[in-house]
Amino acid sequence: MTGPDDRPDDDVAADRFHTPVMVEEVLRFLAGRGTVLDMTLGLGGHAAALLDAGVREVIGVDRDPSALVIARERLEGYGERFRTVHGRFSDVDPGVAVDGVLFDLGVSSLQLDTGERGFGFRTDGPLDMRMGGETEPGTRSARELVNELEEPELSGLIYHYGEERGARRVASAIVRARSRRPIETTDELAGVVAGALGKRPGGPHPARRTFQALRIAVNRELEELAA
Repeated sequence: MTGPDDRPDDDVAADRFHTPVMVEEVLRFLAGRGTVLDMTLGLGGHAAALLDAGVREVIGVDRDPSALVIARERLEGYGERFRTVHGRFSDVDPGVAVDGVLFDLGVSSLQLDTGERGFGFRTDGPLDMRMGGETEPGTRSARELVNELEEPELSGLIYHYGEERGARRVASAIVRARSRRPIETTDELAGVVAGALGKRPGGPHPARRTFQALRIAVNRELEELAA
């Protein structure tokens, strides 16, 4: 499987290249191996380090088509030693023969810093959070979950996936807010959560756990990892 082959703006792509913080640990386990499956590929930082360290081939997997476009451009110089799979963890052929697997879980800076993707509470945008974009089948946006789930289900989601002790207060505040009008943006949701939990000067944003919980639920991250 392959993802979109359109190329990003060169300046945008260059700005988004970054150095992963755990390269040393990754190389300690995987350097010099034959074929390594990199899940999630992201912007290709770990993949580049592995290829430079003598890994024969890296197969990069990512459900985010934007990340794949940038990673392909970054790693095109490695030729046939690098290839990609556009899909979720569960889309990978379980019979593929590899000598090592790297799981890089969670959200990337590319997603958090792009307001229109709706992942972050620091940059306003439509409340989305779908890693595979709006065309990925079988996924519901964060907007749909926030505005459609019953209060007990919403509270449970925020508590279990976000480990938010104030989950009931957050869910109750969301239900009250959406009764007046739908919650459409990240700023609106962050404001509702801050109003429910309060915000300490200089402290972490009170919405961080709620946003984490919604992201995990939207993308079915735990189910994908189990698969």
